[in-house]
Amino acid sequence: MNAIRQIQSLNKRELENAVPPEASWHADYRDTAYINIGGLPFDLSEGDIVTIFSQYGEPVYVNLVRDKETGKSRGFAFLKYEDQRSTDLAVDNLGGATVLGRMLRVDHVRYKRRDDEEEGDNVAKLMGETVAKSAGDGDTDDERRRRRKTREEESRRRPLLKEEKELEELMVNHDEEDPMKGYLIQEKKEEIAQALEKLSREKSSRRRESSKDRSSRHHRQHRHHHRRRDEDRSRSQERSRRARRSRSKEGRPYRDRSPSRRERTYRDRTPVGSRSPEPRRNRDRDDRRR
Repeated sequence: MNAIRQIQSLNKRELENAVPPEASWHADYRDTAYINIGGLPFDLSEGDIVTIFSQYGEPVYVNLVRDKETGKSRGFAFLKYEDQRSTDLAVDNLGGATVLGRMLRVDHVRYKRRDDEEEGDNVAKLMGETVAKSAGDGDTDDERRRRRKTREEESRRRPLLKEEKELEELMVNHDEEDPMKGYLIQEKKEEIAQALEKLSREKSSRRRESSKDRSSRHHRQHRHHHRRRDEDRSRSQERSRRARRSRSKEGRPYRDRSPSRRERTYRDRTPVGSRSPEPRRNRDRDDRRR
């Protein structure tokens, strides 16, 4: 943090005093095109570092210092530009910048490569490997064209996102000589990727909800069907019982329909006085005979 403040203070005094470039403190490092980068987020790779610092020049060599045992980044790196003047821009503009919540420390350095490091520049090789990994194994020109065609068809099927419109406007209308243009384009592409991922999650969520609704509706219909089938079966069984009772009554012989023995016995045991009186006509006939 103190180094960042010192650099900012030096730059401020030079601006106030209108110091020419040849008298600037940067002139002490005209013999080196290397810069030292500290405070890097541990998730950044060499390709990410090149992408960030390429907005102020053409990087040709990068050495991200990693742990020898685990291979994880230690949070600082050395980078070489093709043009030494790019180091002045990177130190003045990216020193104190915040990347993924961490503040970068950028300063000039006279870097000497170790014996186990490569002699030549490695950025082209690193970026080629990064592109190959992102493209996938067995990637051919036909497959790349097919993927590009698929993306174009998808973009035609759906309306353009706000971020995609902003990217088109940035690429067409932004000043070509602005060194920040490449960084802004890369940042806008990342925003587009995040927006597409969010849109995909929303579509997946809607599909899951629709599937749940269909399943619930099918379950309700299934239960209703089972209930109606049970009711129909109960009514059918009741009609069958009624029909059997009706057939048993109709098929029984007449004598079986006459009063049962128990009923006749009960009638015979009934006292005479309790029976119905004889008709008067029969009584008069009996009296005349007497």
